[in-house]
Amino acid sequence: MNGRILVAYASQHGATAGVADAIGKQLAEGGLAADVRRVQEVSDLSPYRAAVVGSAIHSGQWLPEAMAFVEAHQAELNRMPTAIFLVCGMLGSPTTPYRSQVQSWHEPVRALVRPVGEGCFAGAILYKNYRFFEGLGMRIFVASIKAQEGDYRDWPAIRAWADSIRPLLQA
Repeated sequence: MNGRILVAYASQHGATAGVADAIGKQLAEGGLAADVRRVQEVSDLSPYRAAVVGSAIHSGQWLPEAMAFVEAHQAELNRMPTAIFLVCGMLGSPTTPYRSQVQSWHEPVRALVRPVGEGCFAGAILYKNYRFFEGLGMRIFVASIKAQEGDYRDWPAIRAWADSIRPLLQA
């Protein structure tokens, strides 16, 4: 095990990948070596001293590949400092009915690992990133909750969270 930090993520339309990249860059600016990788690309955690694992949220749940990663690496993640984060486009809308449920979206992961930090970030609702019928369904859903298309990622908040977990990952 060396001093590297793994930032592993599951992203379906790119917003979570962008958040993971920002976290990795902020950790690196703070002096930590960070590798940012999709969960499907990681099979061995032995090169890492700590991990940050994140997922897009769909229907109030982490993506299946993110949960499979946490389940497959549960023992290792529990032996190292591990932080978790989620990204949901619906959190960017001031009218979203989901705000009260956000913390519960981490519960399945918390049941497997004891995170040293948890982040919840608004994502993006960009119809151009969806296949035709998926985008059509998304437009209908977004209109039904009176939300709007847009990129709601709060980059200063994401960087501040990365700064806040840095000492926890070094512990």
